[in-house]
Parts: sequence; structure tokens; C-alpha cells
Amino acid sequence: MYSSAYVWAKVLSHMEERLSPVTVSAWFDDAEVVELTEDHLILYSPSDFRREIIRQKQNYIHEALQEIFNSNAKLIVFGDKELAARKSKGKSPSSMDFNPQFTFDNFVVGPSNRMAHSAAIAVSKTPGQVYNPLFLYGPPGVGKTHLLYAIANGIRKDKPDANIVYIKGDQFTIELVEAIKNGKNIEFRSKYREADLFLIDDIQFIAGKESTQEEFFHTFNKLYEEHKQIVMTSDRKPSDMPTLEDRLRTRFEWGLIMDIQPPDYETRMAILKNKANSLGLDLSDDVCNYIAINVTNNVRQIEGTVKKILAYRDLSNMPLDLPNVTRVIADMFKVEGNNLPTPSLIISQVCKFYNLDESVIRGTKRNKGTAEARHIAMYLIRNLTNLSFPDIAKEFARDHSTVVTAVQKVENMLKSGDTTLQNHIRDITANINSCL
Repeated sequence: MYSSAYVWAKVLSHMEERLSPVTVSAWFDDAEVVELTEDHLILYSPSDFRREIIRQKQNYIHEALQEIFNSNAKLIVFGDKELAARKSKGKSPSSMDFNPQFTFDNFVVGPSNRMAHSAAIAVSKTPGQVYNPLFLYGPPGVGKTHLLYAIANGIRKDKPDANIVYIKGDQFTIELVEAIKNGKNIEFRSKYREADLFLIDDIQFIAGKESTQEEFFHTFNKLYEEHKQIVMTSDRKPSDMPTLEDRLRTRFEWGLIMDIQPPDYETRMAILKNKANSLGLDLSDDVCNYIAINVTNNVRQIEGTVKKILAYRDLSNMPLDLPNVTRVIADMFKVEGNNLPTPSLIISQVCKFYNLDESVIRGTKRNKGTAEARHIAMYLIRNLTNLSFPDIAKEFARDHSTVVTAVQKVENMLKSGDTTLQNHIRDITANINSCL
């Protein structure tokens, strides 16, 4: 789930490419997101004239939502009257709706996640009173985000007016940059520091970013001092983030740190049957056993396997017996030694770490920060894939000698004991591995 501010910033950026920044600023400058769900995007503008222009330009908004987020959300434009009516019904204009499917009831509990599940329930029943902050860590696809949403849905059920704020670590940085650029620091701080429940996914992405860590430090302090609940997830525990400031690391360790590991065989079987039943699939025991033995990575991979079987059933009249299912899902299994990251994955993770657009790192800008990121991307592609220097050069539209020089430069800096660079490469590599 993306925050509404992040989505709107991306939509505006997309429209600027088609309408020009001046036009977008003229007509959308005072537009604010009231609510964003899978079904609709509600915007507020105090100007009758601008609201009409927004409605006339809504095809650009729909195009951006579809291209960037694959969303068909309907646009609704509010004026003062509609916004006042909404507030009178007790719904905060900044409230967020969380997927109702993510609850504690449909979270399959096993030895690998039982303690984290119990801690999340305790937090949802008495927010800000126990386990604050709650820090959940583990590899991708094991249920961390499910528990975040379950906490939000649990608190929303008991306290409908609770101000619940959710954000991803990299989006927090993006919003901070946008706020500074547009002079909206006060609005940015108000959004996060007035939360009753603050949920942040993938907190590891703020490590190494000085301004982001500074802002998050003060946000954390204010919420903690006011006994507001903070829940964070990460792919690693705080002590394994070398570029995380010590003052943040110690605060993350004030509450409860719980790990979630990949599910064991029995839990995988339970997840399989639960997902199959929810989709109306009747899988035999031998099929479930085969999947549970072979699909071992994470919950997402298990759910993806079940969905692929569902598609196979809907598109063919073949029975879902073991031979057919085996053929259908053969490509879902990892082959040892073949699980190498793609150049695109490496470049995307480098861009996330340095808060850059991929177009920039693949482009021709030569300032210090951009050059360093580009060199690290080339170095990592060379070391984490089987690509040759000419193949890597094609990814950046450059001559292969440029890549050779970049890789050698990074290697020399590492040999010289550049600890900052060592830590950056270690963190980026960990982020890449967590996506495999």
C-alpha cells in the first residue's frame, strides 16, 4: 500500500511531463488528497474554477494512476461543502483505508510467527501501552505487512476516528524531499507527528540518509513521549543496519523486537489450504503435499502458486491432479545457482538507496552523488550477475571501457578501506538479496 501523498506526488510528476510544470502548478497547486482507496481518489480544492479544471483534466490523472500504479480508481472532487459534510460524519480527511482481508483471523499462525502474531494482537488491543515500539523483522513475504494492516484494522474497528498513518521507508524520504522543495515542512511534520498509530514498512531504507533520519528521530520522539503506538518492519534487526544512527537504533530497541521466519512445512500446508479454500479451489492432499515440500521461500510464493493453479483451472478443463499441477507450477521453484538478480533489480535498489530516479542513474548527469550511485550499480551488476562489461555497458548506454573504469574505481576505494562505501554496498546488497 502506498501513502496517498506518495501517489499524488507521482501523479503530479507524471502530468508535468504531459502538461508542463507551469500548467500543473497553475491548476493543481491547491489540490489536496482527502482519501485514496482501490476504488476512488478524492481530491479537495477550495476554488470552484479549479475544481472544474481538475474535472476537465481528469483523464491525465486516470492515465497516471493506471500507468504507474495499475489503478482504475475513480476521481471524485470535493469543495468546502463536501469536505465539511465528510468531517461532520466523523471521518478524518487524512484517514486511510486498509485492505480488510488482512486481519488476525486469517493470518495463519505457526512456530515461525507465533510470538510476532501475539505481540501484534497485544498492540492492537492496548496501543501505546505495551511493546512500544514494536519492531518486526524477517525476509520478504513472511507476513510482516499483513500484521501491520491487521493492527490497523483492529484499532480502526475499536476506534473508528483514530488517526492511522502508514508509510514505507523509501516513501518517507520522497515525501520529505517534496515537502522541503515545496516549503511544506509544517504539513509534513503535522501528518506524522499527530498520528495515533504510526506504521512504517521497510524502515531499513531510511538508514544512511542523514536528513531522513533526523526527521524520523524527532517524529519518533514526539509520538513516543505522547504514548502513541509505533510499529516498524524491516528485513533485518536494528543491530544489523550499520548505517543507521545509534540514537535511532537504541530507540528501536526500547520496545519489543520480534523476528518472523519463513513458514515450516505444517504452516505452509495450512496457508496453502486456507488460500485454496478462499479461492474456491479443491486441492488433493498429494497436490498440497507436493507444493508444501517444494515451495519453501515465503507466503507470497505459496499464494502465487495457488493463484497460478486457479488460472490454470479457469483457462482449461484439465483435472487438478498431481501430474498436471506439477507441470503448471514447475517454473515457480527456485533452481539452486540460478537465483541471480537482474540488472534492473540492482539498479532499482541502488536508486532506492540514493533516492534517485532510474532515468537519472541511466542518464548522463555527472554530479558527485549521481556518479557514485552509477558506479556502484555497475560494480554490483559485475559482481552479482554473469554479465560481461559490454553487456553492462548496454544497460547504461555507455562504452564498455566506462564500465571497466567505474568498477575498478569502486574496487580501489574498497581496498583503501573506505568504510562508508563498504557500508553502502553491504546495505544495498542486502536489499537486493531480500528481493530474490
